[in-house]
Amino acid sequence: MNKLSYKTLEQMGYDGYLLKDAPEKVLQFGEGNFLRAFVDYFFDMANEKCGFNGKVVLCQPIAPGLSKMINEQEGLYTLYLRGFENGQKVNAKRIISAVSRCINPYEDYKALLECAHNPDLRYLASNTTEAGIAYDPACKFDDEPPASFPGKLTRFLYERFEAYGKEKGKGFVILSCELIDNNGQELRKCVHQYIDQWGLSEEFSKWVDEENLFCSTLVDRIVTGYPRAEAAALNEENGYEDNLLDTGEVFGFWVIEGPEWLEEELPFKKANLPILVTRDHTPYKKRKVRILNGAHTTMVLAAYLAGQNIVRNCMQDEVIKGFMNKALYEEIIPTLTLPKEELMEFAAAVADRFNNPFIDHALLSIALNSTSKWKARVMPSFKAYVENEGKLPACLTMSLAAYIAFYSCNVQSLNDEALMCKRPAGDEYAVKDDRPVLEFYYAHKDDDAKTLAEAVLSNESFWGEDLTKVAGLTEAVTRDLETIRTEGAYAAMKSVQ
Repeated sequence: MNKLSYKTLEQMGYDGYLLKDAPEKVLQFGEGNFLRAFVDYFFDMANEKCGFNGKVVLCQPIAPGLSKMINEQEGLYTLYLRGFENGQKVNAKRIISAVSRCINPYEDYKALLECAHNPDLRYLASNTTEAGIAYDPACKFDDEPPASFPGKLTRFLYERFEAYGKEKGKGFVILSCELIDNNGQELRKCVHQYIDQWGLSEEFSKWVDEENLFCSTLVDRIVTGYPRAEAAALNEENGYEDNLLDTGEVFGFWVIEGPEWLEEELPFKKANLPILVTRDHTPYKKRKVRILNGAHTTMVLAAYLAGQNIVRNCMQDEVIKGFMNKALYEEIIPTLTLPKEELMEFAAAVADRFNNPFIDHALLSIALNSTSKWKARVMPSFKAYVENEGKLPACLTMSLAAYIAFYSCNVQSLNDEALMCKRPAGDEYAVKDDRPVLEFYYAHKDDDAKTLAEAVLSNESFWGEDLTKVAGLTEAVTRDLETIRTEGAYAAMKSVQ
């Protein structure tokens, strides 16, 4: 079987959309599954739908990486987007041809710097993991390359400045996709730290700020990556060998913070893609965290204690689904400020995403670090509801009791990695969280419901405040925890609907 390439596709008589030759308009730091199923997919669609006519050149951010594999396939790969959309099952396949090549700067640093001399290059995109946007003072200007991503970027920007610093409009639109708050501005701060450390000119510093736009962005798509179990069958079906197969969910949404002119310049609006340019991305981040992530954290711990293992199966159970929906529509959405129609539409998409038949999303994987997750994802909705309504939200309060129950259900032992507990059905599971959290629950493993509820709610290291001061919360959580312990989590979820 021949490897995927333009020649292979020509020999097969492939008649789908391909763009073999076009100027490189995008430099992307990162070559992993997510960027290829998200950023590169969107630029590929823009090429087809509105004639963007641009290629993406990838830069491998760390060694080792995928550069050799990508170049062997001439940047081509097959992307499957699968799931439910508007209640309909979707399994869409597309060969992505937006990528031109992948540079390994650890083997050919000169090739990366040469990109800065390309007059067509306009956009820089990145996803170098949450740890990628970090200032490392060990990086030097003359390193080939600097180890950190911001170090590489600063050196690259300086190369551009040296080549085109006297010309207007030769800076970049920088689209940071790392999963940290205000990712674009945090990246800009790191760049300026290197400018100061390396003693670069005031003129260059001014150029960085005036000729480059650092955009904070919010990305939203579950990317499941290389389908190892299906790869052989998919390659056989396609008639070519593709070592870069990629998979993700159908849903995708990209919020880019920037001025009004950026929406017209970027190719995505013309291509009618689910990408929003806005002056402030924070309401959309809040929507995602509180609705999508909040629904997960609200539901999964009780559902796991009730015997479920996968998110999709929870959506087939009317009690669990009803519990989640009541939390979403009656307790979370009313606390948000975006137009109600947008919030309802997003919540409906969440239901489709949770019901995805192609993704076995394990409840235990979502349960990782649930203490900080409940604080970040659920507590803001909980507190806003109490403030707005003057009473406790029944489902969110129950989710807090379920969190306590999950961390204290038939505690067996504490090892170096996890707190070992047992579900009511008798199977053992590992609770994974920060060490002080696990030690706290192990120390309280024999507490009755009231004592444990008081200890957890008053623990300011968990919540940043003493939650026993919320009127009626200790009593309500104690009552819900006792229900879970005596009647089961399923009955407890049913009791609040």
